[in-house]
Amino acid sequence: MTSEELKINVEKALDEIRPFLESDGGNISLISIEDDKIVKVQLEGACVGCSVNQMTLKSGVEMTIKKYAPQIEEVLNIE
Repeated sequence: MTSEELKINVEKALDEIRPFLESDGGNISLISIEDDKIVKVQLEGACVGCSVNQMTLKSGVEMTIKKYAPQIEEVLNIE
C-alpha cells in the first residue's frame, strides 16, 4: 500500500467514526501519518474535554483505522 493509499484508507476509517463523534458534539481530524505506522489525529469539540476520549481513541478510532490499514501500529491524539 502506497502512502497515498494509506492516507485514503485512514480517511475512510475516520469518515466511518465521525458520525458517532458528531452525535456527541465532537469531531476528529487527521494531522499526519508517520513512517506509515503511526497516525496522529486531533480530537475536536466535545471530545477535547471528554473523560473517556482515550478509550474512544483506542477502542473506537484505532480499531477502525487498523481495519482499513492493518499496518498502522498506533493512533495518537495531538492536543
